[in-house]
This record gives sequence, C-alpha cells and structure tokens, in this order.
Amino acid sequence: QVFLCVTSTLSVAVFRDHFVLEDLVEEMKKQSPALNFGPLQPDGQIAVQGSFEALRELREFLWLKAQSLSEEERREGKSHQRLRRKLQEHRGAPEMRNSIRDAHRETQVVVLDTDIYHYMKSFHPKMFQANDVVISGVTDGDITTVCIESAGRKAGAAPGLRARRAIENCSVELQQILCKERICFKERSRGEKQRYRQLCERLKRRHPEVLVLPYDTHMDVVGTSAGVFAFTEDVKR
Repeated sequence: QVFLCVTSTLSVAVFRDHFVLEDLVEEMKKQSPALNFGPLQPDGQIAVQGSFEALRELREFLWLKAQSLSEEERREGKSHQRLRRKLQEHRGAPEMRNSIRDAHRETQVVVLDTDIYHYMKSFHPKMFQANDVVISGVTDGDITTVCIESAGRKAGAAPGLRARRAIENCSVELQQILCKERICFKERSRGEKQRYRQLCERLKRRHPEVLVLPYDTHMDVVGTSAGVFAFTEDVKR
C-alpha cells in the first residue's frame, strides 16, 4: 500500500454562523472536483476521499476561508478595543502582556498524511523542534494538521516559515520513498494479538528503519519498500 488515496472526516461546523453549510459544501466540490464527498452530517462533519495532495489543497482552502473570517471579525471588533483594554488593566499587567504576545503570534499550517507524520516524528524529530516556534499536531484519521506558532513577539514570521518549508520538503521526500503494509488481527484471539505485538517489538530491533504503528484491529508497518518487505517476511516466518 502506497500513499495514493486517503479518507478524512472534515468538520465545517465552525462556518455555520457565516455560511449555509450546504452551499459551502457545493463550493468545496467545485474547488476540488477530484475528491469524493460523503453526505453532510447534522453536526457539520463530512467524509472526503481522494489523493493526499487534493485533500491538502482543500484543507488549505478552508483554512484561508477561516482566516478571512477571523480578520473580518477583528475589524468589526475594533470599536470594542478600548473597553477590552480597560478590563485588561483591571485584571493586571501579566494578562495584558500575554494578550499582546498572543496578538503578535504568527501561525503556519502544514497538512500531512498521518503515517508520514508519525514517521517524521520517529525518524526526523528535529523537524518538530525548531527554534523560536511551538509546533503541535492534531490528527484526524488519515490527515494530521501541524500548527507552527512563533514563540513570541520578537520572533516574527521567519522562523515559522522556515519550519513549515522544512516539514513540507521532508514530507514530499518521504512520500516518494515510503510505503505501508497492514497486518490485520481480525478473528484472532486476545492472546494471539498480544503475541503478534510482542513479536513485532522484537523484530523492530532487527529493522530499526521501519516504523510499527499498533492499533486494536491491526498493525501498520511504514518504511521503504525493501524495509517493509523484509520486516513482513520475518513476521511470516
């Protein structure tokens, strides 16, 4: 299995106060004709399937739309800034400093395939430890959204941009060389599943370049095609 098609569940509920969600979904379909969209759920969630690149572009489209709404709300709220400032003065100087610092934070976003995200975290951890930024990831099925925030007012946007580009470049390189094999546990007893997990833990020492991701119903093996093949052959033996 290679990284050609993924499925993600998107929540568009955040747009409910600004758009008719059905109209927004139609706009998304026009924006991303290569994707397959499931029915819109009452809670604002919708399943989307397609290539990773097409899903990334859709996520970025929605992110930009959310950012534009935030900018609009910020402009509308300028008339209330003096009142907020007075309240902050009463709450004390530390809160005022935190508010100013947060207002000047720059945020960058990268959308990654979840398996590649885990592989990068395991084998390229420095990608998520850049100076002057705070990097966090939120996983939603096959997609992980990585947020890169500047660490403070003086940091500016440059560190976040550098971190984002480094993560994106590493992700593109890994997409070209990685593949995934799934070892299913269906119809196996709890004891057999446990033996499989213990076996894979032992085999990881022989195959340090392979990432093993355990789940309740299966185990995913991620690595180069040669590494994954060697690992799965050892499991079969």
